[in-house]
Amino acid sequence: MSTTVETAQASGGGRTRPRRRRRWMSWVVVAFLAAWAVIRAGGLEWGSFVTQLMTLTPYGAIAALVTAAVLALRGNLVRALVALVSCAAMAVCVLPRAFVEDTTTQGAPLRVLSINLFGRADPQAVVDLVRRLQPDVFSALELTHGEAAALDAAGIRALLPYQVLQTDYGATGSGLYARHPLTELPHLFTPVGHNMPAAAMTLPGGARVEVVAIHPNPPLGRMADEWYRALAALPAPTPDAVRVLAGDFNASLDHRALRTLLGRGYVDAAVQAGKGLVPTWPNGRLIPPMITIDHVLVDERAGVGAAEILDVPRTDHRGVFAELRLPASLSEGRPT
Repeated sequence: MSTTVETAQASGGGRTRPRRRRRWMSWVVVAFLAAWAVIRAGGLEWGSFVTQLMTLTPYGAIAALVTAAVLALRGNLVRALVALVSCAAMAVCVLPRAFVEDTTTQGAPLRVLSINLFGRADPQAVVDLVRRLQPDVFSALELTHGEAAALDAAGIRALLPYQVLQTDYGATGSGLYARHPLTELPHLFTPVGHNMPAAAMTLPGGARVEVVAIHPNPPLGRMADEWYRALAALPAPTPDAVRVLAGDFNASLDHRALRTLLGRGYVDAAVQAGKGLVPTWPNGRLIPPMITIDHVLVDERAGVGAAEILDVPRTDHRGVFAELRLPASLSEGRPT
């Protein structure tokens, strides 16, 4: 008899331990999702890992929703509720980017194209995009000496004859190509990270536009602090010119640093056009694009007519194209 009781107790204890482990694991998952939601909602990220994690917040919201559904089906209602609240907190942060905001104005049009060329983008495909989209300015990141020469050979000078280039042998090179004359602004700000040329362009109607090619180092490891400094160093809008920041920010709108930059007087063109959740990196790899780190930011006084996210052969980034409208007073060449 005693042997039978001991066997039953051992069998029951064996079944209890897996249940206890599952319960604790579910609490760990729920606590992780809740912490993620609090950090994102409060802009509390720090360090490399948490900063990078914030980029995946749209997927965190989906993971929290799935977790809530699974726990609810298993009768774990308290944990399911915590996961559902975490999902709601993250969804509130990300869903507005999928809806168009009416920011149309009556000013002069300005077309902006930005592509991280990865040093090896198909030059003919890039020139074909320029010919189709007819941008007034093209911000080219990871622009190597060889890539710049290949773009010239493919005919970019006939379409965008004015250039301020800071090419290099690797990822640090960048450049601006334009349809209208450019005046380099070497002292506009102090870049932190890769080359970030800035230039002023006067449109046919007399409006002055200032454009910066953006490409800080990513927030990986010890470079995280540098990445924060790089975004903080970018210039704010100015009253007498529309300023555009276009490039690979290595940042998404789930980063406090980028939201702080927007708060200084910019809007994200893709977000205004309802395409703020379309991912731009990595492209052309086994995994599809997952995160949105390429942006066209423009003075909040300007309007955004449309935005397009573009596939470009042989680069790991998608391009971003934005059709903007300048404020009416600046379109007439007068400061506001």
